[in-house]
Amino acid sequence: MSLADELLADLEEAGDEGEDELYPGEEEGGSDGELGEREAAGGLEDIPEEMELDYSGAESVTSIAKLRHSKPFSEIMEKIAVYVGKQRKNSEVSGPVESDPEYRLIVAANNLTVEIDNELNIIHKFVRDKYSKRFPELESLVPNSLDYIRTVKELGNSLEKCKNNETLQQILTNATIMVVSVTASTTQGTMLGDDELLRLEEACDMALELNQSKHRIYEYVESRMSFIAPNLSIIVGASTAAKIMGVAGGLTNLSKMPACNLMLLGAQRRTLSGFSSTSLLPHTGYIYHCDVVQSLPPDLRRKAARLVSAKCTLAARVDSFHESAVGKVGYDLKEEIERKFDKWQEPPPVKTVKPLPAPLDGQRKKRGGRRYRKMKERLGLTEIRKNANRMTFGEIEDDAYQEDLGFSLGQLGKSGSGRVRAAQVNDATKARISKSLQRTLQKQSMVYGGKSTVRDRSSGTSSSVAFTPLQGLEIVNPQAAEKKVAEANQKYFSNMAEFLKVKKEGEGKM
Repeated sequence: MSLADELLADLEEAGDEGEDELYPGEEEGGSDGELGEREAAGGLEDIPEEMELDYSGAESVTSIAKLRHSKPFSEIMEKIAVYVGKQRKNSEVSGPVESDPEYRLIVAANNLTVEIDNELNIIHKFVRDKYSKRFPELESLVPNSLDYIRTVKELGNSLEKCKNNETLQQILTNATIMVVSVTASTTQGTMLGDDELLRLEEACDMALELNQSKHRIYEYVESRMSFIAPNLSIIVGASTAAKIMGVAGGLTNLSKMPACNLMLLGAQRRTLSGFSSTSLLPHTGYIYHCDVVQSLPPDLRRKAARLVSAKCTLAARVDSFHESAVGKVGYDLKEEIERKFDKWQEPPPVKTVKPLPAPLDGQRKKRGGRRYRKMKERLGLTEIRKNANRMTFGEIEDDAYQEDLGFSLGQLGKSGSGRVRAAQVNDATKARISKSLQRTLQKQSMVYGGKSTVRDRSSGTSSSVAFTPLQGLEIVNPQAAEKKVAEANQKYFSNMAEFLKVKKEGEGKM
């Protein structure tokens, strides 16, 4: 055995183990009949790849599609024809619904529909392999299997029938017919023989007959689900209710199943060349593909399937005890489902522009009187603090402390008020001093000549001897520049400064 064969064998064993673990209770409590129902109903359908099966070598369709002429098929269809004319009511069912003969017929008919679908796939592949000799491009143009079979039956060997064909217009759309007619005019296919054409017509007739039988079964099952599971059929429809009930093995088993397992009933698995098994849509089954869930946008379908599965579990438990025969519980549950669906699809609320909230500061107390004035005087700034906060314009202040640089005492201990052009007041007499007297006092207080370096806080290395490039050593006054700045400040920024009189041009000439 080669390495590839060993790998394939291991993968097949792993797949068999996974299928055995899916229903662990079948070997102990499950009967062979229920197991057959589950397999036939498509609980886990292995869908092989189309390339693996080749029916081009088959002589006739009856050699590969044997369901139509089988005995179980004929018996089920005969019983359905007998029961179709009878009317049943829910009150006629007593005890477990599984013991009712018509219920067993419904389960068998539901399983038969799955077998019919598999048979239709086989017939479609047979017709495709045979007709690809005449028109190989038709498979890609008509992907639906039944439409393909009907088209093949209508066209046959003469591809010129595509134009102005009323029967073909009922099968395909006008755009598809136009593409098919254009492609048929350029196809490289060859003509079919009479025997091959007869085999194709036989296969097409069998497929259409099986499809009619399937629709007849659906109509019967839907008409009978109203008395077997009225509440369940109201929520998901009679067809889906019959499918999930057949896969679960009966209504009683369905009522015992949790919602998470009910959602997985009917999940399909596709085998890819024997190497791996991947789900077409993981964690999806008949519930996911029912009309109630498919009516929603794709992003909400999984969430909706979980909700519908939970409500179906409740409805199945009500139906298993023959309660609410008129379907009141089913209508209530479906109304709740639709209400939640509408809530999910509502647009988000429009954000309203809210005004700013009222400030938290309370209303200030506004009162006057002697008590209020006394409080303001007590808490207000004193004259000392006002003078300490006041600075003199154009004057370098001394620091109050050596360690706190930049902190000064302001106008404390100074005679001036620090205001520009403010009237000088004598503190002793509280009388205003005239400007002429202010100039006299300011001239008397001016100091000319040198200052000591200690008092002036100037550099101790300053000297009156300077070196010039012309005369060498020269005696200069180091305070000359400072004196010049002081005179300029006294002229423009002193307390006794006045507006300068500017002569006009006319006055000077006169």
